[in-house]
Amino acid sequence: MGFGFYILAAISLALLAVLAQRSPGKIPEVFRATGRQIRPLLIRLPVAVIAAGLLGALLPSSLIAELLGRDTGLIGMATATAIGALLPGGPFVSFPLALLVWQGGAGEPQMVALLTSWSILGLHRVMVYELPILGGRFVATRLLASWYLPPLVGLIALLVILSGAVGDTRDHIPDGPAVTEDVKPEPSS
Repeated sequence: MGFGFYILAAISLALLAVLAQRSPGKIPEVFRATGRQIRPLLIRLPVAVIAAGLLGALLPSSLIAELLGRDTGLIGMATATAIGALLPGGPFVSFPLALLVWQGGAGEPQMVALLTSWSILGLHRVMVYELPILGGRFVATRLLASWYLPPLVGLIALLVILSGAVGDTRDHIPDGPAVTEDVKPEPSS
C-alpha cells in the first residue's frame, strides 16, 4: 500500500472522529451507505484488472508504440485523444487500461492526452448522464468548447518533459498487467 492509502486512511479516521463527536447516531447510516457504494466496486475492480491483464496478453506493444509512442507527435496525441474519449467506465475500469497502454510503450504526452480526454470528453458519460440530463445543446456547447484541450495538454506535457522539469517518467511506470511483445498463437500438440 502506498502513501496515498495512508493519507486517505488518516483523513477517514479524522472524519469518523469528528462525526462520532458531533452526530454519533449517523455513524451506522454512513457505514450502510458506504457498504452500498462498495459492493459494486468489489465486483467491478477485480474484473477490470483481470480484463486489462487479458487485453495485455493479446495486445502487442509494437502496436501501442506505433500508434501512441514517444515519436508519434501530434498524430499520436490526436489518436490518444480519440482513444481516451472512447475508454469505458469510471477510474476502476479505465486506469488499469491506461496503465496497460503506458506499459505498452505509449509516450508521456500521449498518455497525458489520453487521460485528459477520458476526463473531459468521455463519451460513456456524455451518452449515459450528460445528454439525457443536461440536453443536446449543452453537450454540444461543452464539447465544442473543450475538444481541443486533450491534445493541447499533451503538447504542454511535452514542453514540460523537454524542459527537464520532471525527468524521465518512463523510469517510474508501476507494475500492473503486462503487455506482450508480440501475440503469437501457441503451438497445439
